[in-house]
Amino acid sequence: MKVVGGYTNYGQSIGILMLDTAFPRIPGDIGNALTYEFPVRYKIVKGAQPERIMGHSPEKHLLDPFIQAAKELEAEGVKAITTSCGFLSRFQAEIASAVKVPVFTSALMLVPLVHAMLGGTRSIGIFTERAKYMNEEHFRSVGWSSSDIPVVVKGMKDDAIFPSIFIGNKGSLDTAVLSAEMQEMALEFIAENPQAGAIVLECTNMEPFSKLIAQVTGIPVFGINTLASFVQQAINPPQYE
Repeated sequence: MKVVGGYTNYGQSIGILMLDTAFPRIPGDIGNALTYEFPVRYKIVKGAQPERIMGHSPEKHLLDPFIQAAKELEAEGVKAITTSCGFLSRFQAEIASAVKVPVFTSALMLVPLVHAMLGGTRSIGIFTERAKYMNEEHFRSVGWSSSDIPVVVKGMKDDAIFPSIFIGNKGSLDTAVLSAEMQEMALEFIAENPQAGAIVLECTNMEPFSKLIAQVTGIPVFGINTLASFVQQAINPPQYE
């Protein structure tokens, strides 16, 4: 078997564009490599702090650093690229067109698939930290509209600890406190939307609590880890004997 080189490192098929943060990233979070059963490769986009990404749309002058970082990951040999913040769906087309490998910026890309799985009738909850900033542009940037797919955007309370850590970029967290907030959010959502068929976590920092959310709501929970595992198997198909 002939093996061709060209890179320094191998086996890291999924590249992850990381925001420039210092908060803890526990297992389940996209920024903790223990989350995945396969190797991943990280690239920090300097200057891309959460507050500069999680407004109505990411600051446009940050697009070039994201594109440059994506090109570097491609040059280092990754076979697909994702990001650590679902709000970067606004950059989907630009980043994807700048490289030759697949790019999936946000778990929001899963919404049309989940919609079809639910028969096109039941609503989908979109969990985010800042509901007031999640808008139609984020949806249209990844190929769908809330006028065609019934979604309910569920954000966290203004005084919640969760966003103060991950958007405020604090240096420590208490998992018990965050679990309680996520449980309250999930229970409130399903009480308000008993007809909902699934939940999509826009926020990658909510992924460590996906099992808790599924348990208290009784419906499937999708997120960036779902999508990353899907892409990993697509670019590295299993060998069947």
